Amino acid sequence: MTDQASTPDFKQGRFTIEQVAAFGHQVTGVSVSEDKRIFVNFPRWTEDTAVSVAELLPDGGLKPYPDEEWNAWRNAKKDDISPEDHWVCVQSVVADGRGSLWVLDPAAPAQSHLVSGGAKLVQVDLASDKAVRTIAFDEDAAPQGSYLNDVRFAPDGRHAYITDSGVVGAILVVDLGSGKAVRVLDGDPSTQMKKGLNVKVDGKELRRPDGRGVEFSADGIELSGDGKYLYWQAIKGDTLYRIPTKVLIGAGMRGEDVSSSVEPYGLNEVADGVLIPRGTNVMLLTSVEVDAVRARDLDAGAQAPIRTLVQDKRLRWPDTFSQGPDGTVYVTTSHIQDSSFFKPDAPAALPTQLWKLKPGGA
Repeated sequence: MTDQASTPDFKQGRFTIEQVAAFGHQVTGVSVSEDKRIFVNFPRWTEDTAVSVAELLPDGGLKPYPDEEWNAWRNAKKDDISPEDHWVCVQSVVADGRGSLWVLDPAAPAQSHLVSGGAKLVQVDLASDKAVRTIAFDEDAAPQGSYLNDVRFAPDGRHAYITDSGVVGAILVVDLGSGKAVRVLDGDPSTQMKKGLNVKVDGKELRRPDGRGVEFSADGIELSGDGKYLYWQAIKGDTLYRIPTKVLIGAGMRGEDVSSSVEPYGLNEVADGVLIPRGTNVMLLTSVEVDAVRARDLDAGAQAPIRTLVQDKRLRWPDTFSQGPDGTVYVTTSHIQDSSFFKPDAPAALPTQLWKLKPGGA
């Protein structure tokens, strides 16, 4: 675990960014394990990528993870390669600090049709580099139109919480002992896109050629340090929400309506990823509209002001955070605004980067 003394001062400090790696494909997720290994993933959004999950090697190279076979699925071969035991369209990777890397596969290439049998959460043992468990999500947990986005794990390792940023937003609560997954807050206002809000980048509304804007429901997700609260927000949204996790693993897992326990917790502006660095109660935000990483002191309550840690034009759609065992915070830039979703002339394979935050700066 991270020594709290090594965690930078996110309440007062300013930061710069340093490039860790550059990729020839569109990256989204990153995670750093307790033994300092770095993992990234590349979703099948605008290309039929050859590598979905990879370990970043010290020389900057990528090693398909856990092996080439898990990465062998292709759009063109979807009738020939089983989706249950191959990466279809991976959105996030999260090391749990307990010796495992978990891979979340919404199995919806191009954020479109969900491949039947492909939606899953896979546990990979970091000691053996072998997939040891797959939790498959049926149509009740991940219906057609869903896009499972990111995952967090309870401090006791018993439950996982997943956002669905698809057509109808929701939260999945997963009992990791039994593998049971329950979809909660399905269609609740807290998990949906905010009507009337338009995401802006480069000073103007970001829209597809057909006029549609950014359409992501519940996306960024994080647990409080003690695991008592789950936080989330939609990308097409500016409000942070939270709920006591005891409600989710109690009434939620019983299939009861838990909407009355949801609490709006102030405005976060438009953000993709969120992170509460270990040993703090500060929430970091990837502020995609202004090429920045910003922060809120949650100890100050729902009205806490937002401050800028670093703003840099190279932070082109800052996407996902991860914190290494030495306290360093990493962030991917997925360049969503530069993808062929919004720029038809863009290359299918979109160059992206991985950065780390370094204390210091004006």
